[in-house]
Amino acid sequence: QVQLVESGGGLVQPGGSLRLSCVASGSIFSISVVGWYRQNPRKERELVAVISDDGRTNYAASVKDRFTISRDNAKNTVYLQMNSLKPEDTAVYYCNVKGARLGGTYDYWGQGTQVTVSS
Repeated sequence: QVQLVESGGGLVQPGGSLRLSCVASGSIFSISVVGWYRQNPRKERELVAVISDDGRTNYAASVKDRFTISRDNAKNTVYLQMNSLKPEDTAVYYCNVKGARLGGTYDYWGQGTQVTVSS
């Protein structure tokens, strides 16, 4: 079982920045695809950014050029640097770790951290 603990959410004004962190337990982090998703009450959960085990990244069009995902395998941690935040970025942000190992797949989620962008 892998546990994911997110931190770094909060209230920020439009145009501001936040950095989310997600620390994973266990030994599978370095071989996993790791991502950030978000959900607000009016929409389904959506992909924000994902980074593969070899460092390739992919972003939602709405956050490209504003958000940056990175990972530190030595610390079992993934980060999401969010700049130029907009009110529509307001959501609960979830960390996700997924992959395949020993003939099976795994898919773990964190508890979420609230990001509110408001003046």
